[in-house]
Amino acid sequence: MYKAIRSETFTAWAFMAPGLLFLAVFTFWPIIYGIPLSLTDYSVIAETRYVGLDNFTRAFQDHNFLISLWNSLVYVLIVPVIQIIAILMAILVNSRIPGIKMFRAAYYIPVVTSMVAVALIWSWLLGNNGVVNYLLLKVGLLSEQVSWLSTSSTALYVLMFITMWKGLGYYMMLYLAGLQGIPADLYEAARVDGAGPLRLIVHVTLPLLRPHILFCTLISVMGAIRVFDEVYILTKGGPGTSTLTSSVYIFQKGLEQFNFGYASALGLIVSVLVGALSVLVFRLNRKGGVNSY
Repeated sequence: MYKAIRSETFTAWAFMAPGLLFLAVFTFWPIIYGIPLSLTDYSVIAETRYVGLDNFTRAFQDHNFLISLWNSLVYVLIVPVIQIIAILMAILVNSRIPGIKMFRAAYYIPVVTSMVAVALIWSWLLGNNGVVNYLLLKVGLLSEQVSWLSTSSTALYVLMFITMWKGLGYYMMLYLAGLQGIPADLYEAARVDGAGPLRLIVHVTLPLLRPHILFCTLISVMGAIRVFDEVYILTKGGPGTSTLTSSVYIFQKGLEQFNFGYASALGLIVSVLVGALSVLVFRLNRKGGVNSY
């Protein structure tokens, strides 16, 4: 018996080893090394100097970094929107409607599509002579072409929409898994007591989906703060600093300007911000639960 348990334990660790090694090299070690690195003026070719907390002081006096933090916080506004829509879509696809499996598969395609391909498609759709401008001009909602990704007033919100569009299918599937774990007897009992569709959602579905809502909200908040691919590919933080997010700014400072010490300090500040928002989500979830039926 003991040998069988040891064998199963060894097998489990063997399967986890590649993933743990990957995490250790590309996640845990950079985090650990980034702490002392943030206290230095690191140079690849010259002498690295210890500067203490100067990088952190400089960060809070850096106008562009503060703008990037603000833009990242604005990006978090998509979190409640994407969660509400994903829950409603999960409820829809959980019903027995002809062709619903095809809809599930079609709506999950953006999730597995390369961000580069997505960016190319949306840059074509949103171009001056793109499909979006053409349709809006045809129906009379626009009087002239709009440069959606080149206008400061629209660029960030367009990127937020693209992020939401790409991630919606992922959250929909997570909520669908949660819905399929809810016993049908609970819905039947609520219907017998006179509950309509809205009361079923509010008093049965949402309370039982709370663990999934917490998980999806957490990863959505972290993803919104750390958004990089679509911003860098489509706008590189422009026009001006209107779409500059913290991840793009850290990338520019670290891998474009080779200011690794300062970039590490910025990364630690963003990590603390993500941690604070995660704690806030936990507390809101604990206090704001919906009472069961």
